[in-house]
Amino acid sequence: MANIEEEPKFKKIVTAADGLSLGISIVVAILIGVGLGLFMRNLFGYSWLLWLGVFWGVSGAILNVYKAYKQQKKSLDELANDPRYRHRKYDDSDEDD
Repeated sequence: MANIEEEPKFKKIVTAADGLSLGISIVVAILIGVGLGLFMRNLFGYSWLLWLGVFWGVSGAILNVYKAYKQQKKSLDELANDPRYRHRKYDDSDEDD
């Protein structure tokens, strides 16, 4: 009897949720940054600390997008090296058939 490696039952759902979580993580990162900025502004009394928090939040959101991009690029590179798809060549010509 051959040992067949089975995929986890909810792998497709987890993969789809991971893609949806990118949008949520962008919003959460910005909200956390704004929250920290408001907290520091109220605590120390400097109004520029709010903008520092906004900057941190936007930076965190950009970092989340970059990490998601790197993960997708890695999975596409693995797919490109898959022998099942080597015979298909990308045709970048703009000619219509």
